[in-house]
Amino acid sequence: MPLNHDDTIPTRQSLLERLKDWEDQKSWVDFFNTYWKLIYGVARQAGLTEAEAQDVVQETVIAVAKKMGEFKTDPAFGSFKSWLLLITRRRISDQFRKRPPQLEFTRPRADATPRTPTLERLQDGETPPLERIWQEEWERNLVDIALEKVKQLVSSKQFLLFYQQAFKQWSPRKVANQYGVSVAQVYMAKYRVSGVLKREIKKLERKGM
Repeated sequence: MPLNHDDTIPTRQSLLERLKDWEDQKSWVDFFNTYWKLIYGVARQAGLTEAEAQDVVQETVIAVAKKMGEFKTDPAFGSFKSWLLLITRRRISDQFRKRPPQLEFTRPRADATPRTPTLERLQDGETPPLERIWQEEWERNLVDIALEKVKQLVSSKQFLLFYQQAFKQWSPRKVANQYGVSVAQVYMAKYRVSGVLKREIKKLERKGM
């Protein structure tokens, strides 16, 4: 049976309903693969170490598993995005409380904007609130998921020409010289793949990702 690309990343509604079945291991794997980078990235941006951020991922998934039966998929009860943020925030707070005093300040990940990584500073007006970090990581995670879908929809060559321009910031001339194609082909690849990426992002947004 041909693969339905719309099913490669499950919709929020259908996935959440399936997660209420503890025995549905495939859905829990789908959940982990979809959201672990988001949770990990937020924890690192908040100032936790790599090991602490990994603990946050594990403990957040466990908490979701325990509380999944309480979550209402009716939008009137609030979005899954906000609910997951609430759980993640609590697990991040737990990690800060576990720290010995000498580890109160730590360096965030290398690609993160420097922030004071204390729970108090995360909650005051001196740094962007955790909600903003969550939104930035949510959008980054959405693009990553969309890119994986795009790889299945375009040729590997087209994706490579697009990726080197859009994400590596190579000039069209450099891409053309590197891969032995014309500049026109480079421009066309970027145009076509960008359009596919935008469509996939919109699909994920409609699904509540």
